[in-house]
Amino acid sequence: MQISLDQQVALVTGASSGIGAGAAKALAAAGAAVVLNYNAQPGPAEELAKQINDSGGRAIAIGADVSKEEDVERLFAQTLDAFGFLDILVANSGMQKDANAVDLSLADWNQVIGVNLTGQFLCARAALRIFNKQGIRQGVSRAAGKIIHMSSVHQRIPWAGHVNYAASKGGVDMLMQTLAQEVSQQKIRINGIAPGAIRTAINRAATEGDAAQELLKLIPYGRIGDVEDIANAVVFLACDLSDYIVGTTLFIDGGMSLYPEFRGNG
Repeated sequence: MQISLDQQVALVTGASSGIGAGAAKALAAAGAAVVLNYNAQPGPAEELAKQINDSGGRAIAIGADVSKEEDVERLFAQTLDAFGFLDILVANSGMQKDANAVDLSLADWNQVIGVNLTGQFLCARAALRIFNKQGIRQGVSRAAGKIIHMSSVHQRIPWAGHVNYAASKGGVDMLMQTLAQEVSQQKIRINGIAPGAIRTAINRAATEGDAAQELLKLIPYGRIGDVEDIANAVVFLACDLSDYIVGTTLFIDGGMSLYPEFRGNG
């Protein structure tokens, strides 16, 4: 069964590397025009947009800090200026500022919550306003719009030393579910993805060598995930094959969220 996102427009935040870049590539390969959002460094996002365009797709890169309302409004306005529509939002931007709670500064708490949670709200709100105005694009998608919130297994699994990150991801889960409850009757589908351990450049130290062997003890399926594992799920949740999936989080983690350290310890 072939998935096609022809004539659809997708916006991926945090698309210059890692999961965001992988999702953008996969959406473009499925036929969507893609807006690649980046924050501080335009080079990687612009290079990825060039690769997509050179391969016959359509893509542009737009800089914006998703924690800032004015940046988000500009990002979505420029998306409409470039492509005329918006059908898919992948709210992927995220960051970590790690410390034990007693040492965590308020600035680092606020920055992580601002990007990981407030940023997802601001982007979802902007997308919902567009979806409501557009309505269902007949022959393009059965839904008026699709939002995919990128969360983490740490919306479920506590993570000592990362209280701001874990709190932000728990918030993303309830944000997603509440928005889905609120707008699903408008034929807008909102879902989430909770990745586990994924091989990305930022996670290299934890996913290679001896560290990888320790990490595998927490993954019942016996392998560390690849960006493509998440990207494939993004495309699935964005297409009509998942049209009856609403308000659900897909845990793509090789079983990490099953708490495998409790095997035999019950």
